[in-house]
Amino acid sequence: MTVKTHIYLSGSFDPRFNLAFEDLLFDNVSSEPEPAVILYIWQNANTVVIGKSQNAWRECRVSELEADGGIVVRRTSGGGAVYHDLGNLCYTFIASREMYDLERQLKVILTAVKAAGIDAGFSGRNDIVTVDGRKFSGNAFRFTKKAGLMHGTLLIDTDSGKMSRYLNVSPAKIQSKGVSSVRSRVVNLKELSPALTIDSMKELLIRAFSEEYGVPEEPPVTIEPVVSEVELDGSSFTLTSLSQDLPGGNTFYERYQRFSSWEWRLGETLPFDVNIEKKFTWGVVNAGFTVENGVIKAARIETDAMDAELGEVLTAAVTGTRLDHSDLKTALVASMAIIKNSGFMIGNPEVIAEDIAALISGI
Repeated sequence: MTVKTHIYLSGSFDPRFNLAFEDLLFDNVSSEPEPAVILYIWQNANTVVIGKSQNAWRECRVSELEADGGIVVRRTSGGGAVYHDLGNLCYTFIASREMYDLERQLKVILTAVKAAGIDAGFSGRNDIVTVDGRKFSGNAFRFTKKAGLMHGTLLIDTDSGKMSRYLNVSPAKIQSKGVSSVRSRVVNLKELSPALTIDSMKELLIRAFSEEYGVPEEPPVTIEPVVSEVELDGSSFTLTSLSQDLPGGNTFYERYQRFSSWEWRLGETLPFDVNIEKKFTWGVVNAGFTVENGVIKAARIETDAMDAELGEVLTAAVTGTRLDHSDLKTALVASMAIIKNSGFMIGNPEVIAEDIAALISGI
């Protein structure tokens, strides 16, 4: 079987551009007739990235971050909120479904880290940790029937003070881990390997990817945004686009606008009569409900679960349902089919349906 492999490097520190380009790569792989595997390496400046089903206002001190010139963005995968700065290196694996292999992808990361003289392993749902259990990398995932995506971070020399200042860590998560702060459970790789730099880690990742999947036919491609000033009806605005030579480049500006929009990044939150939070084995849930005459009239369920669509699907399932365990369980079990039909589900659908039904019926 012939497999196309590609390596892309972002030349931008703009998280909106980087996430939009990642989304374009995912769509391109999904439409490719031949199997493909992509490694995409990128960095964001002063950014909080939240999971698809999270509430930015709950996860991050938005006003403080923006006052310091930072930005909140939303990714298309599940998982929790993370802080990015230029001491942090991001990587993305995108593969056709027949080529998606978590063990091989993790092997690339661990091979690169061990080449820097650091022993590490995979832990829990999505973390890569040192031998003493300190986290330096977290991963999130996205799947369709045709493609799979795994992306994560590598803390090289991140400002842990800013990480602690901008992120609102869930009390349920802190209690479950028995730690008092973000800073106490993470480590920068530079502390363990002082000679390590962002550029040297990029080279180690490229080398490990080439060893695992074979050297790509083309050398790594650096992607730069194309920024121009456009005049329209007497007004001027900035347009961020992509080279027309790249597949999807001619409509990239629309993708960039979507990832930049307030509606996508922050969204609206509803006022709720009941708010609850709980940590399950599969993720932390923050949920709010307006209940009238025993029926859930409005709902919003946010979660850092690995399944990107879970928050939206659960919200839709419980809205309009009676506050009854049996009715809720029936609606939730049916809703799980929506995610499973997309081609893959990380969490156990029966466990999630029971956990949510029991949580809501007990309010």
